[in-house]
Amino acid sequence: MREMITRLAHAWLTRILGLLLFLQAGLVLTGGIVRVTGSGLGCPTWPECTDGSIAPTANQVEGTLHSWIEFGNRLLTFVLVVVAIKSLLLVLITHRKDLRLLALGQIAGILGQGILGGITVLTHLNPIPVAGHYLLSTILIAAASSLHQRSKVPTLRVTPTDKTSLVLSRAHLFVAVAVLVIGTIVTGSGPHAGDVQARRFPFLFDNVAWLHADLVIALFGITLALYVHSETNVYSKKRLRIFITFALLQGLIGYTQYFLNVPEVLVALHLLGSTLVWIATWRVWLSFTTNPR
Repeated sequence: MREMITRLAHAWLTRILGLLLFLQAGLVLTGGIVRVTGSGLGCPTWPECTDGSIAPTANQVEGTLHSWIEFGNRLLTFVLVVVAIKSLLLVLITHRKDLRLLALGQIAGILGQGILGGITVLTHLNPIPVAGHYLLSTILIAAASSLHQRSKVPTLRVTPTDKTSLVLSRAHLFVAVAVLVIGTIVTGSGPHAGDVQARRFPFLFDNVAWLHADLVIALFGITLALYVHSETNVYSKKRLRIFITFALLQGLIGYTQYFLNVPEVLVALHLLGSTLVWIATWRVWLSFTTNPR
């Protein structure tokens, strides 16, 4: 019986971890929908949606639609908790000691997201915890991506054999993180901060938007250098091609939304694109720093 349970756990491990990664990415998208629809205070309190009720009520000040959009985003967090716990159980059953800390980190991070989400609501969408909410999601997405990849085959962490690959791969990751951080400032300085009355960062939107674009251009330059240098690394080149594809599409969406005065649909697509680009970025990093055994 124990052997049968272990075999089933091995069969389901990669699938459940793939679902975990999908849901972590989905949380960013639903959070983006909350922002662009102005539903950030659809549930004006926390952990309840409104005083005396976990779910939205018909007479809420923000209106039923805004309330259900925000409540739906909260519900996804509960689904994530269930999947993260199931992931940890599968890791324990399969005796994958190399995955335990990452699996535990998912549960801790999701709980941290709940607390940070509460702070965001109780501070009436202060842009600092709002940005932190997104950036914590990027950490959890990276960890979930590592979990999913390692579940397929045990990996050995290595350092790139040549100094140039090491420097370029680190620079690629560092600049990508900078792009994400400045991106949160762009959003927090623009019209889609989650609510009409929400505070914004005290920066000129055009200035931070162009700084964000300049960092993206720098990232493309590093990507090109890394691609040319990794001529013999077939696996890394494949990951880089995927990154370039997503990044080009993301750049097209970004410039289009800027010149069209950031319409809601394109903002939501840009958030989805940022998630796909980040996953691709992290997998580029893994391709240079981990090898299958």
